Amino acid sequence: MSFTKTTEQSSKYEHLEKMSVHELLSNINNEDKTVPLAIEKALPQIETVVSKVVEQMNKGGRLFYIGAGTSGRLGIVDASECPPTFGVPFDMVIGIIAGGDVAIRKAVEFAEDDKDQAWKDLSEWNINQNDVVIGIAASGTTPYVIGGLEKCNENNIVTGCITCNQGSPLAQTAQFPIEVVVGPEFVTGSSRMKAGTAQKLVLNMISTATMIQLGKVKGNKMVDMQLSNVKLIDRGVKMIMGEINISYEEAEILLKKYGNVRSAIDNYKA
Repeated sequence: MSFTKTTEQSSKYEHLEKMSVHELLSNINNEDKTVPLAIEKALPQIETVVSKVVEQMNKGGRLFYIGAGTSGRLGIVDASECPPTFGVPFDMVIGIIAGGDVAIRKAVEFAEDDKDQAWKDLSEWNINQNDVVIGIAASGTTPYVIGGLEKCNENNIVTGCITCNQGSPLAQTAQFPIEVVVGPEFVTGSSRMKAGTAQKLVLNMISTATMIQLGKVKGNKMVDMQLSNVKLIDRGVKMIMGEINISYEEAEILLKKYGNVRSAIDNYKA
């Protein structure tokens, strides 16, 4: 298979160490501006993935992200933010990183090279045919991720991927690939930069669009969010005030009584 890693090609900038801080920041910013345009080209692929995730979740399925290094950490970030934002169970969207939880903070040597470990990690969650597994790898060549998707395919589990190279082994393995081709990085090969930004934006799109489709947003409000701090309680109170004509104090009482914005509004109207 003919495959070129554009993410690994030489930066179009030379002698970075000779640039001023202003030049460095301006050039990084100019490169970052290209990322949303690359994502725009992949919107049809993203739409297909979201539609499939919604379909499977309506069957009781879960969404898994698997990745190594930066890609794995980004998946964990997106998964961990779904419960507080949308009020879903912690095990509805699950991020798994090569090397285990210790790899979230510290690189685990050679963890991404184990082609069999991802399936073992997924099996601990009793993965089944209602679930969806999205492999995340900027290069599209990470053995941990490819091996995981291969085993999922063998077990009739829906697979997708997010990669930043076109025609990669990962994209060839996934049933529903998303390829966001961002080109060479500002620092050659540093795929935590544009590629990482692209992956984060796509993950935002997948989880947010999915949760909206599942009814976890009303109007434009996070009505099922968890009230885990003072800021969010205040936001919830103001959401209730915006929906029904009552005072701050009355809205706060409702919120504390019913536990979330949606229940407070529904019970008040009832």
